[in-house]
Amino acid sequence: MNDRPLVVDVQWAVEQIGVPSEADIYAWVASVIDDHQPQAELTVRIVDEHEITELNKQYRKKDKATNVLSFPADKDLPVPIPLLGDLVICAEVVATEAAEQNKELIAHWAHMVIHGCLHLLGYDHIETDQAEQMEQKEVFYLQQFGFSNPYEVITHS
Repeated sequence: MNDRPLVVDVQWAVEQIGVPSEADIYAWVASVIDDHQPQAELTVRIVDEHEITELNKQYRKKDKATNVLSFPADKDLPVPIPLLGDLVICAEVVATEAAEQNKELIAHWAHMVIHGCLHLLGYDHIETDQAEQMEQKEVFYLQQFGFSNPYEVITHS
């Protein structure tokens, strides 16, 4: 049993059909966070295309839907708190990508949660070496749940 406190607030701004359970989301978050931070609080908000498009436009100046956005908490607060940040994940984009990439929907959800958590911890994929390190970590955590490497190209004969 994990004696390190992890608080994951899951918010549903869409119908909970075709999305993972709160227990799955917690497990994916915990697999990443427990390795890096002794205490953490974060929010995972599941949204529709409209909400994620508005956030993407406001914070990244990109007027389109995306799969996951990560918002790290302000670490310069006067009192230290274990707030890690927020993840916003678009249910429609995740479902569309999984179908287009011939991936299991639940595996793609796990990938998006893990990917977002790594961003909250400071990992990025702008530079090639950073991207390789982040992808290796994603594959490692996904394998803990029996999911295959999401970066392998799936072909059908």
